[in-house]
Amino acid sequence: MTFKKIAIVTGASGGLGREFVRLLAKEELDEIWAIARSEEKLAVLREEIGERLRPFSLDLTESESFSVLSHALELELPDVRYLVNNAGYGKFGAYNDITMTDSMGMIDLNISAVVRMGLITLPYMQSGAHLINIASQASFQPLPYLNIYAASKAFVRNYTRALHVELADRGITATAVCPGWIKTGFFARGDIGADKTARHYPHMAEPAAVAKKALRDARRGRDISVYSGYVKLCHAASALVTQKTAMRFWLRQQKLR
Repeated sequence: MTFKKIAIVTGASGGLGREFVRLLAKEELDEIWAIARSEEKLAVLREEIGERLRPFSLDLTESESFSVLSHALELELPDVRYLVNNAGYGKFGAYNDITMTDSMGMIDLNISAVVRMGLITLPYMQSGAHLINIASQASFQPLPYLNIYAASKAFVRNYTRALHVELADRGITATAVCPGWIKTGFFARGDIGADKTARHYPHMAEPAAVAKKALRDARRGRDISVYSGYVKLCHAASALVTQKTAMRFWLRQQKLR
């Protein structure tokens, strides 16, 4: 029996997710399952990519969405070559500036959805497959006034690197992607007009460059992908300085102290 070879990308309709779809469209895959909330944006993406793109207009903070995906996987029995967990968001501000809905929504999408996507997809992944989870430079240390987002990405980074070890016997790689600031719609969604908020975004990267390096690192079997010399320096520094020192640097950089 021949199994359909597919890739699955969440948060696929824009920014970094869209760049992953574009790059994966160059692979020898039968389909790319693109997951995002906006049906209209997915339709635009399908016009660009073609009939190989299969859109799923779903909100991954809702349990019903995973039932839809599980059912589709059970029906198709595909060979999932790539799972890219890109969906996520952050809100900028103090703990009491951010609503309960948004605080819990970050945890549901940035953490719970990543774990659930992996659990429902891994049974359909074989040797040579790649699981790619988007973490962040923010995962390297606690970040006041971006605290839930940074903490959620620290979970993703640690979870993914440990999962990489667990999956080694199956020949599947798990890669935590840790970029710095990227030119996407992340900022428009994150800005809630709080008095204390991140305002300085050094060394902004292009999403296509981050996605390209992430795929290259995954194929090389790496458990972490860190884009740009600046972010690599920050990663190295996080192992050398205390978290209190790192937080003081962050607060000065953002002019929050």
